[in-house]
Amino acid sequence: MRYPQGGGLTDAERTARERVRLQAVTGFEGGDKNREIAAALRVSERSVERWRRQWREEGLDGVASKGSPGRPRLSDIQIEKLERELERGPLTHGWSDQRWTLARVKTMIGRLFHVSYTVEGTWRLLRRHGWSWQQPARRAIERDDDAVEPVETGGLAAGKSTAAVNNAWVVFEDEAGQSMTPPRARTWGRQGSTPVISVRGRGSGRVSMAGTTCYKPGERSRLIYAIREYRGRKDEPKGFGWKDYRDLILRAHTQLGSPIVLAWDNLRMHLVAPLREFFEANTDWLTVFQLPTYAPGLNPQEGIWSLVKRDMGNLAAADLGQITRAVKCKLKMIQYRPHLIDGCLAGTGMTLD
Repeated sequence: MRYPQGGGLTDAERTARERVRLQAVTGFEGGDKNREIAAALRVSERSVERWRRQWREEGLDGVASKGSPGRPRLSDIQIEKLERELERGPLTHGWSDQRWTLARVKTMIGRLFHVSYTVEGTWRLLRRHGWSWQQPARRAIERDDDAVEPVETGGLAAGKSTAAVNNAWVVFEDEAGQSMTPPRARTWGRQGSTPVISVRGRGSGRVSMAGTTCYKPGERSRLIYAIREYRGRKDEPKGFGWKDYRDLILRAHTQLGSPIVLAWDNLRMHLVAPLREFFEANTDWLTVFQLPTYAPGLNPQEGIWSLVKRDMGNLAAADLGQITRAVKCKLKMIQYRPHLIDGCLAGTGMTLD
């Protein structure tokens, strides 16, 4: 059976619903919580949450009643179950990749509740309950959460304690690179026509970056970095060697003027014998902690690389020199904005307290 627009409501019923929404807006403006508003108006918290979101985005017009499109086909309990299954990911439900498309969500609804939705109806359902089309974050499949947890709760805490005792800086190091092919970034375009970004099809080379984010309570956060170009010439090193990492650490020590507690990952070049000997010879001012494998979320330097590459999205560089200049310009800008460096630390969920 198909229900008419408005659900067969009378004018009096529509007026009553409009009055309830206006009362909810009064509560929003007064700073009342969703639970309090829902109890006062005898409606569900989910409805109040949806009204608040519409009110923030569109004002009074957003919460104005447009009439019911029909009876809800899924109950609140079924919606909660659907959301739990969607959060488990497509791999859990038999798909080979990790994209929740409208067609797949529609299939999931049919599997779970034996209810048939159209693709458009599925889109409306997801939007109504706070889901949107997003670009996901990445996490390595090989990541060992059991190894990450002790470092978050114990290892780095020990590193911070060591830094406090020695009046040292906590320094995070990481590497990144950028080729002539720029990272893709979302852009607006005409519906039905995919935007095409022109990039250089010729040219080779790579810009390698190594950087350290440096933190100390009561001090301005620092960013210290090194850049190397690789143009494919004979006997030209492709990336950083152990001497480059040693020199970067020495430069950080010189500029900071204090002992260092260094935290970095298990890159093969970080574990070579000459570096270990360098660490052992400088224990009076240098303490080293290894981060877990495949755990970039613990390293604030990863956030710096994200800021650099975000501004390089869709860049059509003429040559490798233009890539190098763009990287240097962005890194120099970040150096003079310590709040960005602090934000990268906050993004890991860690503090220096």
